[in-house]
Amino acid sequence: MILKHPPHAVSRLRSARLERSTRPFLARGGPSGERCPGCRLILSHCFCALRTIVLTRAAVCLLMAEHETLKPSNTGWIIADVIPETTAFGWARTSVDPALLALLADPQWQAYVVFPGEFVEPERVVSELLTDEERHPEMNTGKRPLFILLDATWPEARKIFKKSPYLNNLPVLSLKPDQLSRYRLRRSRRDDHLCTSEVAALCLELAGEHLAAQTLSAYLDVFTEHYLSAKQQRPLDLNDATHQQLYDLRAQIK
Repeated sequence: MILKHPPHAVSRLRSARLERSTRPFLARGGPSGERCPGCRLILSHCFCALRTIVLTRAAVCLLMAEHETLKPSNTGWIIADVIPETTAFGWARTSVDPALLALLADPQWQAYVVFPGEFVEPERVVSELLTDEERHPEMNTGKRPLFILLDATWPEARKIFKKSPYLNNLPVLSLKPDQLSRYRLRRSRRDDHLCTSEVAALCLELAGEHLAAQTLSAYLDVFTEHYLSAKQQRPLDLNDATHQQLYDLRAQIK
């Protein structure tokens, strides 16, 4: 059974991207390539019924490279599935969405560009979230963290970072994960290159959103299992350890 959910930020961006296409986009899978519009998997391995939403104080903003929304393996979609406070914008070198600029100017947010500190001026780099005293010593602002993730291949992400002047005045959050990536849907030359969803989970942990971080990680694992099972044409075990971990976390969500 396919459960219908309201379209989130990434699905809306994908629809807009498809409308601009001059030819139809056909993802591989199934006898006719038919995929569930809710989770992008072939219908026999749909996991819409497992979508798990966690409310958070922190938010995620995805700056997405041109073709990312069209890739069934894109994990920005996974973030938007779990974290309703997710916005998504397509990146272009010559233009910027006014809604993105409005978001960055909104005083309720303390925005961070998540990017490796080794490529950034040291004075911009932070490894922890800024406290109110560090932002405004004279007042308690209570700003909410907004994590800006560059959802792209590594060469594309470097280009986005270098050619987006509206990001230049924001602190750069440099993560130092002590784990290797478990993402198995695309190859990377380095095991310490995390996928976008794994990066988001680390950011949520820094913000004290522990249940959201754990749920996002478990949800990514379930998505990966469904994706690979579909690709390899093998049946799913909905009661295996991967699914059970997500079920246990869902029981903790109020």
